[in-house]
Amino acid sequence: MSVTTNEPQFLAARRERAAALTETLELPSFKGVPGWEFTDISGIDIDAFEPATGGDADAIDRAEKLFHPFEGGIELTQVDAVSAVVAEVDAPSDPFVLPLDVAAERFPDLVSKHLGSVVASEDPFVARNERAWTGGAFVYVPRNKKLDGTALVTAVQEATGASLYWRTLIVLEEGAEAEVWEQYLSGDADTESLFNTVVELVVGPNAKLRYVCGQSLSEKSWIFGTQRAVVDRDGQLDWVALGFGSARGKVRMETNLAGEGSHGKITGAYAGHARQHLDFDTTQEHAAAKTVSDLAFRGVLTGRSNAVWRGMIKVDPGAQQTDAFQESRNLLLSKRSHADAIPGLEILANDVRCTHAAAIAQIDPEQVFYLMSRGIPRATATRLVIEGFLAELVERFEEGPVREQLTNALLTRLARILG
Repeated sequence: MSVTTNEPQFLAARRERAAALTETLELPSFKGVPGWEFTDISGIDIDAFEPATGGDADAIDRAEKLFHPFEGGIELTQVDAVSAVVAEVDAPSDPFVLPLDVAAERFPDLVSKHLGSVVASEDPFVARNERAWTGGAFVYVPRNKKLDGTALVTAVQEATGASLYWRTLIVLEEGAEAEVWEQYLSGDADTESLFNTVVELVVGPNAKLRYVCGQSLSEKSWIFGTQRAVVDRDGQLDWVALGFGSARGKVRMETNLAGEGSHGKITGAYAGHARQHLDFDTTQEHAAAKTVSDLAFRGVLTGRSNAVWRGMIKVDPGAQQTDAFQESRNLLLSKRSHADAIPGLEILANDVRCTHAAAIAQIDPEQVFYLMSRGIPRATATRLVIEGFLAELVERFEEGPVREQLTNALLTRLARILG
């Protein structure tokens, strides 16, 4: 199914090509495709979910939010296929935030230059997304400009039994700066749907982007995410991922440090309970010399939930003086919860420093006993230990609104999974 609107020619051509790819690209089979050994999608007929149409703006009020608007910030919201009223933008000479389809109509040359430049269409999930996405988000910051205020983008999936194909494109030209927060939500806890998202981040030379993406979808839904960033010379990317909702699915995150001196900091947290299955696949690719990446993921699991984190540091030929680190630490709160942490290195240069760490453990009874010995009830002591485990992630950020929003999101999720 393709979208039939008055789209610019370049976008219609992309959709037509994506529709053809969808017919030829096979979906990954469980244990048959590298990277999909832990996430079985044989129990879902992805193409049976018809793209959602319409949308009730009131669903935004009903949705359980991860993040809230920042003072003096910018908001962009969409429920299923309907975007909220958008701002007037006459020319791309100043920073702006628009629905992607609106931006493609108003500024076709600008959007066509970047759309699909970071994430290739030759993937079964990306092809389906490109064929059917509606609305979406486009954040653009011209050279040496700064986005005025933090942008909060909210996509709400309301229709049950339907699919929402969501597309985000963020472009920062040379010397530009922006902070963008994005959240994927469900209209209510009983929404049984499919969420397919593609995110492209373009960080130009000496540009700085903070991008926070969290999902708190219904725990009856599926999510498939393909997210990739390209960071140019001396650019800086601060990327945060939160995975709380959905029943099953997989999110792929790739950071390509394409320019000399570029930096990427990636921080992730997930918290599952009941029978949730959360899967993150991350790649830190160092394609140029003197690049730095720092990745830290932490997970908390209870009930019969399970999680997978697979991380790969790739150092391309010639990417000398690379400095890369990755770690994944998981805290299991029940005997039936399970985590797999699989770090990896692929190094094709000889002057590098690459390290990784992975740990999976039950909560430390000595820490709980220490707190209980000072009069703290067991439940409270357990929660304090968990909060301390996650606090090390939050401390990667400066004090202020960022740390406060992330802390509130984590504490709210903990309260839910701990009961």
